[in-house]
Amino acid sequence: MFGEPQGEHRWLDRFLGTWTYEHECQPDPDQPVQKLKGRQTFTSLGGFWILGDGTGEMPGGGEAKMLLTIGYDPARKRYVGSWIGSMMPNLWVYEGAVDASGRILTLQADGPSFSGDGTIATYQDIVEVITDDHYRFRSQVRQPDGSWHVFMEADYRRAA
Repeated sequence: MFGEPQGEHRWLDRFLGTWTYEHECQPDPDQPVQKLKGRQTFTSLGGFWILGDGTGEMPGGGEAKMLLTIGYDPARKRYVGSWIGSMMPNLWVYEGAVDASGRILTLQADGPSFSGDGTIATYQDIVEVITDDHYRFRSQVRQPDGSWHVFMEADYRRAA
């Protein structure tokens, strides 16, 4: 149960610090793309977890607040985490992996579909490390035909 942080935990350390982001959001493919800005600060919890505390603009106005946790579970050999936001009552529980390149972390979660009819959809949040000071974050949802619709893409840059 107890232990020392491993390489997979240290992989997450690259995100520590404060980042600003600009993202494009399009929950519905039939709606126009919206461009929004925000800020997120990551801290470490015991070297096992990163905690992301974020704020940003909401589509249609107002401010959103978000909390993200990501860690690595050695027993499951999977990255795990959670996400909550001030705009919804849902707890998103992640599980995922880093690809063979060591640059892309894909986290998957199930949650309410955008349809609003009570159905559950599968989502992926994909984090791609571009440089030490830049990463891209993409959110996508699986469509009924099995394809993926990217509904949000953000570029995060380390704050000066």
